[in-house]
Amino acid sequence: MTRLLDQLQVSRVIQLHDDAAAQNGIKLLLGFDFHEYISITRVTPTKAPTFPNFRPDRSPIKSGQGYWIIGVDKDDEIALSDAARLYDLSCTNFAEHLQSLNAFYAQPALHAHPQDRCTCIAPSARNMTGKVAYNGDLWVRGDFRGTGLAQIITQIAHRVSFAMWAPDFLCALVARWRVVNGIPQYCHQEPGGAILQLVEEDVAEDDWLVWLTGEELRNQRHHDESKSLLAPPLCR
Repeated sequence: MTRLLDQLQVSRVIQLHDDAAAQNGIKLLLGFDFHEYISITRVTPTKAPTFPNFRPDRSPIKSGQGYWIIGVDKDDEIALSDAARLYDLSCTNFAEHLQSLNAFYAQPALHAHPQDRCTCIAPSARNMTGKVAYNGDLWVRGDFRGTGLAQIITQIAHRVSFAMWAPDFLCALVARWRVVNGIPQYCHQEPGGAILQLVEEDVAEDDWLVWLTGEELRNQRHHDESKSLLAPPLCR
């Protein structure tokens, strides 16, 4: 595989410094061009395909409304990925955004398969309006799992989301096993976040909704300034 740093256009990428990631031998890169992100993740061994809500051919992300984080090891090989985007839900809510498939496709009538479906029965999703930051596509390479990197990258993503957008809510859709194992970076969890079928994407999932309010995200940032990244956030 071509070395990652040879693929990247450096002018579009910012190197993040984090002591916890560096201790694991990981260099973090922050980018904003999702064409570039997909070109990298598409050829990353063992990583599942990125969902269409982060693919510019299905759901373009305007400048300033999305970012991605890539982690590379000492050989400049990809060790982790994560992405986030901002949804303007001032006239709707997250549940409706999911069920209309607008969360996944800019033009569902054009890009969605006739049998594509998304059902959201998590009650709190209907209360999520305004600026809603969505965090997804989290992946950690097998040899780095169990090291705390997933928690580290999620916490960093929360910092970046707050700095860029100060959203009203920050949320993710995750598998039940992840909730059972514990997701300390999110204060709230509900089942039925997205019972999802995307035929052409070969996606069939039943994910939980996990989230923070804007106030909790702000408190988490202040908490991080004096605590370890692996410490649980301050939730109310």
